[in-house]
Amino acid sequence: MTTTLPTDEPPALPTDEPPAPMASHHAPEPNPAPRLRKPQSAPRRRRPAGRLTPADLGVLRLYLFTRLGLWLVAYCTAWLSPAAADAKTPAPWLSRWEQWDWAHLQHIAQYGYFEPFPGVRPASDNRVAFFPGFPLLLRTVHTVVSDWTVAGLLISLVTGAVAVVALARIAGVGQPDGVLAGRRATGFLLTSPAAVFLAAGYTESTFLAFALPAWLAARNRNWPVAGLLTAAATATRVSGLFLAAAITVEFLLAHDDRRGRRRWHSLPWCAAPSVSALAYTVYLHAHTDDWMAWKHAEERGWYRDFHSPAEAFGNTWRSAFGHVQTTGYAWEFQLELLAMAVGVLLLILLLLHRRWPEAVYIALSLWALGTSYWYLSIPRATLLWWPLWIGLAHWSLRREWVREAYVGAVAPLAVVLAVTFTSGHWSG
Repeated sequence: MTTTLPTDEPPALPTDEPPAPMASHHAPEPNPAPRLRKPQSAPRRRRPAGRLTPADLGVLRLYLFTRLGLWLVAYCTAWLSPAAADAKTPAPWLSRWEQWDWAHLQHIAQYGYFEPFPGVRPASDNRVAFFPGFPLLLRTVHTVVSDWTVAGLLISLVTGAVAVVALARIAGVGQPDGVLAGRRATGFLLTSPAAVFLAAGYTESTFLAFALPAWLAARNRNWPVAGLLTAAATATRVSGLFLAAAITVEFLLAHDDRRGRRRWHSLPWCAAPSVSALAYTVYLHAHTDDWMAWKHAEERGWYRDFHSPAEAFGNTWRSAFGHVQTTGYAWEFQLELLAMAVGVLLLILLLLHRRWPEAVYIALSLWALGTSYWYLSIPRATLLWWPLWIGLAHWSLRREWVREAYVGAVAPLAVVLAVTFTSGHWSG
């Protein structure tokens, strides 16, 4: 009796060829067929960082739909709020976007910071309060697009698209359903009360188009890219310096290599944004002999001289509820108080969760906005608080009622403020 011992030989792989006829007892044993090898899969190609994914395209689709909604609001207010009460034709659609800060930004792009232009009064000329990033971009686009307002709207449209894609990617990091988290974050941002300023020719979209990719680069430990993008954000708004502080904290808390060592040679990139602010300060000093020209313009035009937080809160509260302002202004001051309350709550939550870099960014923003004569432009500033929109998105994934409450109670304010802005009633 013959016993067959087990071996470590793998079983023969099946083939598509017909079985060979059985050899006769006296025939020589044929040569063994070569063993089949499992074909190696082709190496996977890494998706380039700048290539749009299906999730990105979904976010952009939502972005375009909300742009369409805001454009429709502007169309309606052109009919409902024409230049004259008895007008038989609507106001030009583009005129709905030529409001307040847009005039300053256009004049800087068209005439520079110090060349006079028709209708300006030296006492009210505070152009230097606006950083040069957006006007330089506007002047560049104007070389191709002849209409200044169209050029400004086009800049906000394109840079806003960059911003929402970056926001969605940040929100999706570390989430079981990153696609849904990213879409929720962008949805909350695009339907936030002050969302109209992302569509107008203002600086918010451009700032976010630099700031959010900079933050994403910092989270990926790409410090040169983070520093350069933050420098561009600082050239657009002073808030870039707050972002630089947050990225510096992120650097100090990071461990770059497998041994947990920090790459100190990358630290100077965190200081790159200060170059933008310093260059603008030197430029203004060369023309005004004033190292604080930017700050003094803020004080003259917008009452941003220093006051304690208690004084600022008291002045804002009296303006909102003390019946010392017209109802339009009082309502706006009520929005300022509400936005400040949201910011303080956000800061507390970030501290409790030990999100130190984001907490630094929000804290500096609140300090700058909360130490003027009164609160001013805080609802607009909420657009720049990306931890707010990401936090709401993550919370809504755990508690569905958060999204329902936001859509039902908060998002309608976006229409109210859009009508207020495009009808020319934002300031009072």
